[in-house]
Amino acid sequence: MASDLNDGRPLTLRRWLRHLHDTDRLFVARAGVGLKFELAAVAKCLDGTKAVFFPGPGGHEIPVVSGLVSNRGWIAEALGVPASAVLQRFREATEHPVAWSEVDAGAAPCQQVVKKDVDIRADLPIPTHSEHDSGPYITAGVVIARNPVTGIQNVSINRIQINSRNRMAALLLPRHLHAFFAEAESRGEALPVAVVVGVDPLVLLASQAITPIDRDELEIAGALGGAPLSVVKCLTNDVRVPAQAEIVIEGRFLPGVRESEGPFGEFPKYYSAQEKREVIQIDLITHRRNPIYHTIIPSEMEHLLLGAIPREATLLSHLQKSFPNVLDVHLSVGGVCRYHLYVKLRKHHEGEPKNVILGALSGHYDIKHVVVVDEDVDVHDPRQVEWAVATRFQADRDLVVISGAQGSALDPSTTKVFGAAETHIPRQLQGLGAKMGLDATRPLEYGEYVFTKVIIPGSDRIDVDDFAASDMSDVIHLLESDS
Repeated sequence: MASDLNDGRPLTLRRWLRHLHDTDRLFVARAGVGLKFELAAVAKCLDGTKAVFFPGPGGHEIPVVSGLVSNRGWIAEALGVPASAVLQRFREATEHPVAWSEVDAGAAPCQQVVKKDVDIRADLPIPTHSEHDSGPYITAGVVIARNPVTGIQNVSINRIQINSRNRMAALLLPRHLHAFFAEAESRGEALPVAVVVGVDPLVLLASQAITPIDRDELEIAGALGGAPLSVVKCLTNDVRVPAQAEIVIEGRFLPGVRESEGPFGEFPKYYSAQEKREVIQIDLITHRRNPIYHTIIPSEMEHLLLGAIPREATLLSHLQKSFPNVLDVHLSVGGVCRYHLYVKLRKHHEGEPKNVILGALSGHYDIKHVVVVDEDVDVHDPRQVEWAVATRFQADRDLVVISGAQGSALDPSTTKVFGAAETHIPRQLQGLGAKMGLDATRPLEYGEYVFTKVIIPGSDRIDVDDFAASDMSDVIHLLESDS
């Protein structure tokens, strides 16, 4: 019997895992699966079909789970809406956040156990995922820090390499967390931080929202859940974390300190190079009794979808402010859910798709290629989008190219200009590349049937089981006869 996620209780990691179990979407592995490569390999094999629970991984007493939200339909379930309403639900939550509710320090489940003498390599079952990864990585750590000026929090997911018993190196892209640390470092101060592992799907989604710098994404998580999120103050700093989380690593980004991080297999399905990165000094670990550790397998569906859906919702909102006849958007899996955006448009004017292309490219610097299609094309079906490009696009007329634009620093094609021997690319030049847009829409006026889509009437309503023969004996007799 399916579990009820709409009974008024807050969603937690454990409730979500129970829901997946009750609906036959949780695979429980045998005990003792290896933390180096083997765990990631098993999770990858079940990617998008089942989440995986690993008891006793590598002999560690804390279990590991992966693949919590590796399917768009599952994310819709967590949000309590149909799949078609996911972007609207996320958009509403970002526009109408709900302030969190604080509980007393020490009273939250995530602080049931306190570890002061930390050796994170032994304390937590942290996997090594990919062949050339430089070591174990925290990949599902929700990183929370406060703006040193305003005190308002930022929530994000950053890859974090384990460097020693109490130090970790993190990749900070040029976003809000990086700005917070830059401000603290300019004052010669450390930036207090919490890395939270084992949260519910709504907190994971909210962490990826594209918002103004002073918007606490935990308030978006509350809006997604329809009630204030319960938070608790860390024991060693003023950061507030989800009270129902499994594990909290409390620490500080150290000013003036950088340590090697990488290589690491990232979402484009390539490795990022080794660089000197910002460093977290660990002060304390708290966790639930019998905690569960969550890891995201890099570049697989859980990783890709967590980035895609919040970006899609933000991009759709951004485009509809200027182009209300934009109907839908989709970040394709083939474009690693970051680089390729498909836009469905009810076209009113010739040239309008090119304006939409420019608007889309300005919506997020990760967007590299944009394809605009008509309303008769399903942007969630890459075959239909390719069909529109094949039959409605001419390169000398419908192509937009912009050179020298800021793109993703993790896109390996942007480094080709520097040559194979280049070992370090200045941060201000990382991700420098080109953007492209394709207008794959029909002309507004065309000759009879030239751009009319072929449709077989009734085919969309057919249930083939209604047409199945009840008796196959005559057919079998015919096929077995020689004359």
